[in-house]
Amino acid sequence: MIHCSYTILLMALGTTVHAGPPPELNSVAIETTGQVTVRNAHAVLHSPEEGLWSIATGWENDWPAEWHHAHPETVEQVGDWTIVRGRIALDSGEWRLTDAYRQEEGLLRCTRRFEWHGAAPLEPCTLSIRFQAGGAGAGVVMPGLLYHGNPSGAKSGRTPVYTGAPGEEAFFEEHRFPMPFASFEWREGDNFSGAALHSLPCPVPGGNRSDQWWSLGVTAKDGYTELALLSGPCASNGRRSVIKAVQPGFEAYTDTWLVVPPGAIIEKTFYLDVWPVAREGAGFQRSVSKALDLYPPVLTPDLPAARDIINGKLRYAETRWLDMGSVAGYRKYHDRSAIVMGWCGQAAAPGYALPVLADHFDIPYAQDRAQRSLDFLTNAVFYEGGFHTWYHPERQRWERHEPLSQGQAMLHFADAIRLGRETDMDTTRWEAFLRRACDFHSARILDADWAPASTDQAFFIAPLCEAARLFDVAAYRKAAVKAGETYAARSVTMREPYWGGTLDASCEDKEGAYAALQGFVALYDATGEDRYLEWARHALDVVLTYLVVWDIDMPPGRLRNHGFRTRGWTAVSPQNQHIDVFGVLIAPWVYRMGELTENATLKDTALLMFRSCGQLMDPWGSQGEQPQQTSYAQRGEAHDVEALRGDYVEDWTVFWITAHFLNAAARFIEMNAPLLE
Repeated sequence: MIHCSYTILLMALGTTVHAGPPPELNSVAIETTGQVTVRNAHAVLHSPEEGLWSIATGWENDWPAEWHHAHPETVEQVGDWTIVRGRIALDSGEWRLTDAYRQEEGLLRCTRRFEWHGAAPLEPCTLSIRFQAGGAGAGVVMPGLLYHGNPSGAKSGRTPVYTGAPGEEAFFEEHRFPMPFASFEWREGDNFSGAALHSLPCPVPGGNRSDQWWSLGVTAKDGYTELALLSGPCASNGRRSVIKAVQPGFEAYTDTWLVVPPGAIIEKTFYLDVWPVAREGAGFQRSVSKALDLYPPVLTPDLPAARDIINGKLRYAETRWLDMGSVAGYRKYHDRSAIVMGWCGQAAAPGYALPVLADHFDIPYAQDRAQRSLDFLTNAVFYEGGFHTWYHPERQRWERHEPLSQGQAMLHFADAIRLGRETDMDTTRWEAFLRRACDFHSARILDADWAPASTDQAFFIAPLCEAARLFDVAAYRKAAVKAGETYAARSVTMREPYWGGTLDASCEDKEGAYAALQGFVALYDATGEDRYLEWARHALDVVLTYLVVWDIDMPPGRLRNHGFRTRGWTAVSPQNQHIDVFGVLIAPWVYRMGELTENATLKDTALLMFRSCGQLMDPWGSQGEQPQQTSYAQRGEAHDVEALRGDYVEDWTVFWITAHFLNAAARFIEMNAPLLE
């Protein structure tokens, strides 16, 4: 063990896009105890007391056992690298251990090297990387997986949960992370602190299971929290050696140890960060910014061109057009199925998108179909909760109670009216319908008893703001402001993370965060008040935690066959852990935030989201909803969890997969974004 304090570097932090003052310099030192300590103001992150390095050589009760630890023995400075070395001696050989630290992207980068010097393979073996924060609680964000414990998803029993109670563990395979970091926020007196462990994801050599990756996560200790990487073991919801493999819950994922041959060298790169947090709920935002620094959005020639994507989607939209004279519109499926507004159907979207796209593409039918489809949708029957969003042609019947779908449809009508007034289109019926819907929902929201269950009703904010401008009705804006204030009060602290933005999951999800983002941006555009922009930044960063920022290596399978790149796609939710193209609809709002905050990275991210999501489109312009980038399938059970990753479900082809591209392209064009260049 070393016997003196040795400062290895001072980290100058890069600027961030987000709220709050920039943190002070991080000082990183090796203490007289042998611990590596990262300090920033009152925030501290340090290696465990028992040792900087920890390796297990046993396996009991579905978890690593027989742990061995070591402290640094030597320190060496090589250029801007600080090298620390140590050893773990076993009866069968010796582990030689090296950490190499330096500053990168305002973080402390480390490449840890494990060398096994033994005469025989070492089995079972588990490697680890562990650093501890001096606080406890549920304030963990693991992108796509955990949001301050998933308090809303916990009720369903289908999502990971974490309360921060001593002994709790939450570890997930790295290929399950859209942004590969674990971030933790905790209170210290009147202040909040944040710490994060970022990872360079990779499979682990010598895995006992095929396609075995490092796992990233947290362990709750008595009064502190440990951020860690393990060489395969996973845990969640009080169970060890399980993964979230199917929609209803978890499946066994056992025996994730290593078999390490003599002379093996295993290396792992990770990044450490610690900082003072400006306010409750903001801690993860710095980690999002740093993830975008570590994995910048890069558009490459192998991604589909935007024009090709749009032409393909226009071609596929033709297969969904239904013309029965008085009934005209875009069907949810191929056959004579329902015409559905909002969520899966998005039948109102082409009424806005087609006339915009017609200025750049050959769409001779654009205005006619926009006119007829929206005219038909104004026939939607109102009920005690608003208006029905599903029409069944074979039964000539309107049905379904879907508030979030109503909000989405209302925005399409508002945008179509705005454009239609500038052309020769007849917006009379559209305006009457939108006024009736806004009268209903603004009165409902302004009622003293309004108490939305989830973030889904944030989808009403943007259309109410736009209708207030179109019709000069103050009550619409007043209702939008009330809704915005309600959701900010509930979610900006992350005590109730944005949730419930889909109809097939009651948990934290990107659609709920997107609803809030869309609403907060609309309020800022309507009022110019800075608080709305701050709320929009927060909602945006939650949305971005679902954005895949790196290209996940795929095993043999359909995705690998296509040379599929995952960056730019978005994970769905802690319940539904596949990726989908829904993020393409969010992309214009990401671009808009790039404009409002003068952030070029956000603009590049938005364009990447659109083009990358155009992958997997077949010659007809069709795509399925569910690429399986991780070991998860959207079904009730999995016979072989190792056969899931790399597959692709292409038979769920609801119309939103087409409409969102057309809608997003129109928004990009209206913003003069360089989408078509």
